[in-house]
Amino acid sequence: MKLTTAICGGITAASAMTLPLNLPHDFPGRIFQAAASAPALPLSAFPKFETVKLQDAKKAAPAYSKVASAGGAEVADAAASTDNTNANANNDNGTVSIQQSKAAKCGTPSPRVEWSAYPASSKRAFVDAIACLQSKPASGNFAPATNRYEDFVRLHQAWTPNIHNNDLFLIWHRYFVWTFEQALRKECGFAVAGLPWWDETRDAGRFAASPVFTAEYFGSLPKANGAAGTCITNGRFAGTTLHIGPGGDHQPHCLSRAVDESGTAQVNKDYENACLSRSTYTDFAQCWEKGPHGIGHNSIGSVMADVLSSPGDPVFWMHHLYVDRVFSSWQDRDASGARKRTVNGCADGAKPCTPLTRQTLVPMAGLLKDVTVGEVLDTVNGATCYVYK
Repeated sequence: MKLTTAICGGITAASAMTLPLNLPHDFPGRIFQAAASAPALPLSAFPKFETVKLQDAKKAAPAYSKVASAGGAEVADAAASTDNTNANANNDNGTVSIQQSKAAKCGTPSPRVEWSAYPASSKRAFVDAIACLQSKPASGNFAPATNRYEDFVRLHQAWTPNIHNNDLFLIWHRYFVWTFEQALRKECGFAVAGLPWWDETRDAGRFAASPVFTAEYFGSLPKANGAAGTCITNGRFAGTTLHIGPGGDHQPHCLSRAVDESGTAQVNKDYENACLSRSTYTDFAQCWEKGPHGIGHNSIGSVMADVLSSPGDPVFWMHHLYVDRVFSSWQDRDASGARKRTVNGCADGAKPCTPLTRQTLVPMAGLLKDVTVGEVLDTVNGATCYVYK
């Protein structure tokens, strides 16, 4: 599937399965000539995430939700076993596909383990598999991606207006991480039982000292170099040149970071618990997206602070595994299991918005088979098969 640049609104399963990837007409998308060497770009080049401070999030509860009346009602469809969307298909670009019954739970869910408990050999295998994707040729379906890893970055860049600042955010990114995992396994031989996730609250206020940011794994987390980020020169991804971003542009630049520990201090248990206390999906999703999710991105800084092209920094996956883990924890807090079957909110920014339902499409543009929201709500009863340990 080639990327296109038309704009659309909410998407349902009734929509064409060949989905255009959309950017507003005035969205930047200039193609730059390759530089002789990849520079660290000014921090101002990276469009930051919208965030809400903890005290403001607490003040806004319980009226935090901005859902329009068209999308405000909680939607509970028939059980997942009656969902007619078929997730069994082969993709035309040679990428992975899934074959899994939605009528029953998956066989043995892969265990996602916190980074500190993940064996050293598994950590090395994980970063090696990511580097493997960076070494493989691009599919050609996500121009101007220059390697297979950048296919994922370009998809996120192009689709950002549709999967940020609305209630599809958590669900789309859950399936995006699952899609990435399948590529690591099929295309780079990653064979560890489950992915690692990083409990960022353990390192609140001291991300730079986290065992994630070491010379053996993801490289260091330096401060800004004046008005620009600092290029990463150690770790498995030292010297990486990125070609997607900043923002909607495509300009060669180094993998850079610029930590703000006053920001990382806000990624803490207090904020996590404030979001976990929300009773509806949309209230939780909006609290979590603009809280520790957005604050964590911005506080790692530079490439990670780029709302469109942040997957260019491989630590993106560790951050979103944490984001998904807390989403899963919120779902598990409901003993009835309803949070794994029901959803509410908006699938777009229209007024009134398109309601988010179990039939809303979760598109991957050929990286993996498109599925519906209903197939992603429960991590062991649908299109995915994993649990958090």
